[in-house]
Amino acid sequence: MAKPRIFVSSTYYDLKYVRSSLEVFIESIGYDAVLSEKGAIAYMPDAPLDESCYREAQNSDVYVLIIGGRYGSEASESKTMDEKTFYDRYESITKQEYKAAAERDIPIYVLIERSVYAEYHTFQKNRVRSDINYAHVDSANVFLFIEDIVNQPRNNPIQTFDRYSDIEEWLRDQWAGLFRELLHRRSSQKQIASLAAQVSDLAEVNRTLRRYLEEVIAKVSPDESASIITAENERLAVARATANLEENPFVKWAGFSGITVDIIADALTQSSTVEEFVEVLQEAASLSPVKSERIARTAIGLPAAFEDLNEARASLGLMPFPQVSSAVRKRVRERRTLASKGVDQSDTVVQLPVRDEDATESGSHASAESADQIRTLEDIESRKNRGDDNVRPAASRRKVTSRRESKS
Repeated sequence: MAKPRIFVSSTYYDLKYVRSSLEVFIESIGYDAVLSEKGAIAYMPDAPLDESCYREAQNSDVYVLIIGGRYGSEASESKTMDEKTFYDRYESITKQEYKAAAERDIPIYVLIERSVYAEYHTFQKNRVRSDINYAHVDSANVFLFIEDIVNQPRNNPIQTFDRYSDIEEWLRDQWAGLFRELLHRRSSQKQIASLAAQVSDLAEVNRTLRRYLEEVIAKVSPDESASIITAENERLAVARATANLEENPFVKWAGFSGITVDIIADALTQSSTVEEFVEVLQEAASLSPVKSERIARTAIGLPAAFEDLNEARASLGLMPFPQVSSAVRKRVRERRTLASKGVDQSDTVVQLPVRDEDATESGSHASAESADQIRTLEDIESRKNRGDDNVRPAASRRKVTSRRESKS
């Protein structure tokens, strides 16, 4: 029977007794311990020795990292003959083993000597200084290694230890919890499969009941049956479209700004371009210039958001928005970059190209470069505050009005 393979990674000379005890513990619970000094790694003759260690770390099922006071030997790919000082930076074999395991996203457990972890916090407060002598480590790279691990978004549980028993107790609890979680997931998958089968059965029952009801309505009220069935089909279609919109990533994101699904659906229906969509959305949701610009930067500047918008239109039975001109998209992306860097852009706003009446009637885009066909969101907001209803282009207003009249 295959056993889980546990890769133990650390420097050797300062932690050899910990490694030996950990091997005994791992094998006592029925797992295979992978340690380089025990001959558990197959070395390839055509590659450096440490490359075989990285490969073995990736092929293991669980990775255990122990960090003590020594940083370890330099990795072969960057190794030089120069003698390293305390603050010289380089990649060690242990760190490269950790990176190899992290790339495969296998479960990682990190144990750090308590004294080393305490000095790490001291280093954090004095990292710009190079005149401090640390008592528990032989290289500042140990602290930088710990920092890399701490900054990982996940798969980086850290436990400090003073004695070996601390290591064994923590790993036993962690692996028991992992096993329990896997059992729960297995049970949940069976429940999901069972629910999927039940939903499929309910769908068949629903189709049968629908057919029966249509037959009954046709006999009870033959004159009105067709209109009743058509109205219900349309209602169901709207309900399905709304449900699809609620799952759309762009719609979910816009919801954090207080924009409801109904408002977005109306804006999508009333717009023929993404630029017009932003303007209609601003008026319908009473968005501030800041929120309007955020919507514009996302909808126009991010291709993924633009695709989500077109998927939302498809769920409503609408044609996709035409592609935005490269000039406008470039301008919006530049503003997104400035915003991500915290640059103040309060004195400027995104410029959106507006089509003239003739271009709107024919469905073609006016040039985004023409100065007389550029209107900013700031201008839209100021006109709106003055009570001017003529916020959108005339052609766009006629289109919305005609739709509203047709609906009424």
